[in-house]
Amino acid sequence: MIINHNLNAMNAHRQLGINNLNAAKSMEKLSSGLRINRAGDDAAGLAISEKMRAQIRGLEMATRNAQDGISLIQTAEGALQETHAILQRMRELAVQAANDTNVDADRAEIQNEINQLTSEINRIANTTEFNTQKLLNVAANTSSPGFTANLQVGANNSQKMQIEIRSMTAEALGIASSATTIAVGASVSALIGATVAVTNASVTSTAGVTDGTSTTPTLYALDVSTYDKATAAIEVYDRAIKTVSAQRSKLGAFQNRLENTINNLSNASENLQAAESRIRDVDMAKEMMNFSKNNILAQAAQAMLAQANQMPQSVLQLLR
Repeated sequence: MIINHNLNAMNAHRQLGINNLNAAKSMEKLSSGLRINRAGDDAAGLAISEKMRAQIRGLEMATRNAQDGISLIQTAEGALQETHAILQRMRELAVQAANDTNVDADRAEIQNEINQLTSEINRIANTTEFNTQKLLNVAANTSSPGFTANLQVGANNSQKMQIEIRSMTAEALGIASSATTIAVGASVSALIGATVAVTNASVTSTAGVTDGTSTTPTLYALDVSTYDKATAAIEVYDRAIKTVSAQRSKLGAFQNRLENTINNLSNASENLQAAESRIRDVDMAKEMMNFSKNNILAQAAQAMLAQANQMPQSVLQLLR
């Protein structure tokens, strides 16, 4: 029997420390809900779950990007819906002007309305914006024929979708021009009136067309002052309506694609979150069982340490 080294007490003390540490870890996991709170808990699991977290957050942001893209498309499509309605009215007026039961005064009033409607199409094109970006008249500021946007719709590099919207000003639609004629097909041309700004004495000025943001005429408007000019204008308006229809259909296809993209991104994010949860989250029932076990073992080790500390005192019995 020795007293300088109480091996039983040392062993009980070591086991008590281990059990207390395990109980503390279990308590940390139970309080945080995570199986991995630091790299030491599971180094490989931490690395894998962090990569998954990056993908999850990327997918969530890509979903927001796609939703913003839909908002942009809806903004442009809403403006084009009104442009469509205006073009239908202008074609209706051209058909009316083509009827020779109208006198010059009647056609002049029709011309005034056409000029105003043409200016309104310009106003819509020049003022339709999303986040300060012009959607229907980007060519006014750049050499591009229209608006182009890249939408990042994935969590990784180069997972993008490109949206294209052509300019929809009166000139881009072919219903107004800075020249005196607009070519239609191979041989038909519709004469257009001149703007006030034109100084050529051989051209008769009409009310003119503005850009929608000022009152100064800037373009020639389609002229419906005679039967021939009105019938030629009908064909021009038909082409413009077809152009707007094609662009709206394209925007609708973009929107449908983005809606399906959002569904796919949400599904992928959900699956990744489930996978990350299996790696990182704690099984509460199992961990509670471990905590109870470690807590009981710690109490038992504490009791055994007390008993081991009493054992050297038995040596005193030999000295009596």
